[in-house]
Amino acid sequence: MGETRLWVPPWVRAAKAGWPVAGAVVVAVLQVAGTTAAQRHQGGRVPLDGWGYLLLVLGPALLVLRRRWPAATVAAVSAVTAGYLWAGYPYGPGFLALVVAFFGAVRHGHRRAAWLSAAGFYLVHLLTSYALPDAWLRAPNHAVRGWQELGVTAWLLLVFAGAELARFRQERIAAVRAAEEEARARRNDEERLRMARELHDILAHSISLIHVQAGVALELLDARPEQARDALTTIKATSKEALGEVRQVLGTLRGPGAAAPRTPAPGLQRLDELVEQAGHAGLAVSVTRRGRPARTGAGLELAAFRIVQEALTNVLRHSTARTATVELAWDTVGLTVTVTDPGPPGGGDAGGSGNGLTGMRERAAALGGSVEAAPTGPAAGGSGPGCR
Repeated sequence: MGETRLWVPPWVRAAKAGWPVAGAVVVAVLQVAGTTAAQRHQGGRVPLDGWGYLLLVLGPALLVLRRRWPAATVAAVSAVTAGYLWAGYPYGPGFLALVVAFFGAVRHGHRRAAWLSAAGFYLVHLLTSYALPDAWLRAPNHAVRGWQELGVTAWLLLVFAGAELARFRQERIAAVRAAEEEARARRNDEERLRMARELHDILAHSISLIHVQAGVALELLDARPEQARDALTTIKATSKEALGEVRQVLGTLRGPGAAAPRTPAPGLQRLDELVEQAGHAGLAVSVTRRGRPARTGAGLELAAFRIVQEALTNVLRHSTARTATVELAWDTVGLTVTVTDPGPPGGGDAGGSGNGLTGMRERAAALGGSVEAAPTGPAAGGSGPGCR
């Protein structure tokens, strides 16, 4: 069977859609009650009849459409109000629907339609007050006093000013919200970059050590099983540590109600541990400290640790050197970290995403520093990053 659809009036559909029917009803009541009371003192105007009351109700009824079609609504309400004025019905709050429609059109960005509608209404007012012959009007009104005309003009200007003020306020609120959204998106991007750097540094370093130790274990498994066992032990410890750090980083995604990390963020206090791990991978690292270590924040400690970690990982991946030097120099300005190896670069594809140096630069820049990476000498073929 085919589906039968009944015709539903627009105002009923508007009510079901959640449009401001209640506001339109309030405007209609105010217009009808206020104009009925005001006509007692306007003997020269046409008394309200059925058509007059219909016009007083029709304007507010159209307001239920003002959010969906603001330009058409203000034009229609303006025409209805102008028709009421032309018919010579009493003055009163019968223009309230036009004010509401005008405000709605301006707030929704239809300023041109609102101004044209208001201009059309004012033109009808001028024609009925000064220009049209009495035979064309039901209630001639050529005796409008100057102060009355000033009152009408001031009323229109007040409506214009109020609508523009509401539009300006709405635009300011929208601009503030857009700025807040942009700032929130920027913070989210920065947090994603921070987590990407953390995960890259953790995984790149740990997997590089595991790769080296796995190769050692395979090579020595038959000839020297004890050394192969040591390599496998290092793999187990490295993977366990990496897993713990990854969990700590991912724990920040759980929201503000998540439990705080059980272990502090890595810093320079774990530098000896990092050197030991590199030693297990076959890279002998010497650490030199110059100057008086200043009291630093957790952010600087973490950045320095991760930069040294990534630099040593790059030595393991990209250099044939089996030694490296880490220098920490404190001064009144801050901390300078230098990592060098005698080289030369290793041949072949060492793998990696190529984001390590980018991550180091981003870490340093976040703290107002910089990173430089260049060969230490053409003859030696060595290389190393320097960070301040």
